[in-house]
Amino acid sequence: MKVLVAVKRVIDYNVKVRPKSDGSDVDLANVKMAVNPFCEIAIEEAVRLKEAGKATEIIAVSVGPKVCQEQLRTALALGADRAILVETDEFPEPLGVAKAIKAVIDKESPDLVILGKQAIDGDNNQTGQMLGALANMPQGTFASKVEIDGDSVSVTREIDGGLQTVKLKLPAIVTTDLRLNEPRYASLPNIMKAKKKPLDTMSPGDLGVDLGARLKLVKVAPPAEREAGVKVESLDELIDKLKNEAKVI
Repeated sequence: MKVLVAVKRVIDYNVKVRPKSDGSDVDLANVKMAVNPFCEIAIEEAVRLKEAGKATEIIAVSVGPKVCQEQLRTALALGADRAILVETDEFPEPLGVAKAIKAVIDKESPDLVILGKQAIDGDNNQTGQMLGALANMPQGTFASKVEIDGDSVSVTREIDGGLQTVKLKLPAIVTTDLRLNEPRYASLPNIMKAKKKPLDTMSPGDLGVDLGARLKLVKVAPPAEREAGVKVESLDELIDKLKNEAKVI
C-alpha cells in the first residue's frame, strides 16, 4: 500500500507570532520554521502503518517555496521514503494546495492520503475536505484512530458529541487530530540517511495547476491588549458593575 502524506512549513509553535510594522503580513524574518504539528502526526501515522506491515511506501509532499525542502527532509528523517516539492513563490491557499496534491495523487495513485486536519498558521481546516471533493475520494476527518482492514480503512472521528467511526473504501483520505498518536523525534542516523533519500521538485505548471491567489490579505494585527481587572468588596458591588458598567446582565 502506498501512502501519501502532506507536509506544511509553518512558524514553530513555540515562537510568538508578530505582524510586520506596516501590518501587511506576518513577520517571518529570522523566525524559526518547523513542520506543522498536525502534519507531524500524519507522518507518524504513516510510519506506524509501514512498521505494522500495512504500508510499503511513504511519499511526503509539500506545496510552497524552495525552503520547504527543509521540512520534507525532516519527514524523510522521520520515516518517509521519498518526497515531492511542488515549488511556488506564491503563498498557496487551501484550494490551491488541494489542487496541487490532487495532481500529485493522479501521478502517484496512492492508496491512502493522510493530512493534518489544519495548519497552525492559517487555521483553516479546509485542504483535506477540498481534496476529497476534487479527487472524488472518501474521507475520514479529525481521526483519533486509524485501522486498515484489507481494501478499507476504519477511522474513529472526534466529533462534538463524542466519537464516530466510519469505514472507507480505499483509496481514501484521512485528516489527523491531536489524539491520533504522539510523533517521534528524528534520530541523528536517520537525519543523515534522509539527505540521500530522493526529493523531486516540480512546478505547478508541470502539474497543470493554477495556484494564483483568490483571497486578498487586508491587514494583520496583534490582538487587543487585555485590560487590568478590578477588585470588588461585595457581591452586590460585583452585580452592579456587571449590570451598569459591563452591561452583560
